[in-house]
Amino acid sequence: MNEFTIRPVAHIESDFGEKFGIPRQAGIVEELRARVVFDGEYRCDEALRGIEGFSRLWLIWGFSEAQREAWSPTVRPPRLGGNVRMGVFATRSPFRPNSLGLSCVRLLGVEKCEGKGTTLLVGGADLMDGTPIFDVKPYVPYADAYPEAASGFAPDPGKTLEVVFADALLEKVPEEKRAALRGVLANDPRPRYQDDPERVYAMSFASLTVRFRVEDKLLTVTEVESP
Repeated sequence: MNEFTIRPVAHIESDFGEKFGIPRQAGIVEELRARVVFDGEYRCDEALRGIEGFSRLWLIWGFSEAQREAWSPTVRPPRLGGNVRMGVFATRSPFRPNSLGLSCVRLLGVEKCEGKGTTLLVGGADLMDGTPIFDVKPYVPYADAYPEAASGFAPDPGKTLEVVFADALLEKVPEEKRAALRGVLANDPRPRYQDDPERVYAMSFASLTVRFRVEDKLLTVTEVESP
């Protein structure tokens, strides 16, 4: 078989310094903000001509923290409790033959940033800070949207948890980040197979460490630490 070499054209700057806490799909938490920063020869305004006419974009990126030498034909999706195996091509698992991810994000702005050139401000991204991006393509609804499509074993999860956030702790979070953080917590960052009401979880978000407990459908933030 032919082999192809692909190179990153950009990387993302996001509020997630680690994998834990990242929404399981793009668009689940629309309040999230991230920035696509182009690298090297791809930092070229001509390559972005016309992009502002689109409201959504596809990002094709790499699971840089999920590299493996060998691949498995089956994986255990967290949505199914981590105990049921499904075919890798029937899932969005990061453990894939080519470790490629695909995310649909909102384009919120095309902005020049000092030292970064022209960047793309996007909403709803599910990418860790520094993730390499291999391509950016416009989303076109007449070809890309199929609302009636079946979702298999992965139906719309909705926002499942009520979030309790004491005012004193909330004040430690920058005001412009609060809605996004609440959205991430409401979607339950825990692995689907973990349900220990006594366990304290720690999540990195926007350079903060957020600790919380979950009991039934109630998530309580217990601590917010600054760097």
